[in-house]
Amino acid sequence: TALAKFEHHFKGSFLLVTQNVDNLHERAGSKSLLHMHGELLKMRCLNSRLVVDIQENFTFDSHCPCCRSACNLRPHIVWFGEMPFHMNQINQALEACDLFIAIGTSGNVYPASGFYQTAKIRKAHTVELNLEPTGSTFDAAHYGPASEVVPRFLDSLL
Repeated sequence: TALAKFEHHFKGSFLLVTQNVDNLHERAGSKSLLHMHGELLKMRCLNSRLVVDIQENFTFDSHCPCCRSACNLRPHIVWFGEMPFHMNQINQALEACDLFIAIGTSGNVYPASGFYQTAKIRKAHTVELNLEPTGSTFDAAHYGPASEVVPRFLDSLL
């Protein structure tokens, strides 16, 4: 909710990139959002790559809404070894941003673990908001529970 509030009140350009596959950011009110690892409540056609919302459980025999064939649907989730979604858009945002904030990450999963470096090379101010240090070289860091650290930091920017 702190991120959605910040997005709503911030007058500049804002993009939230999440590794989460749930819809909690949307439920909190976030609008400018990219799910780099996909979304649990969506399916993708193996043939057309059309992404559709799912309203009910699906099975191996469920028929695809675009090609009407069974066995053509898969979860709209990035599996290990697959390229995350939206990487071109994410890289463009990283290269253009002047503030990059990493929230609640281990700092170990590539490519997200390198995002702060891309932003930093482009002279963005980088901030880590996390329960504990990741060992990465952010320009600033604030540690503690996300429910406390994130709202406090974002409120200080508004």
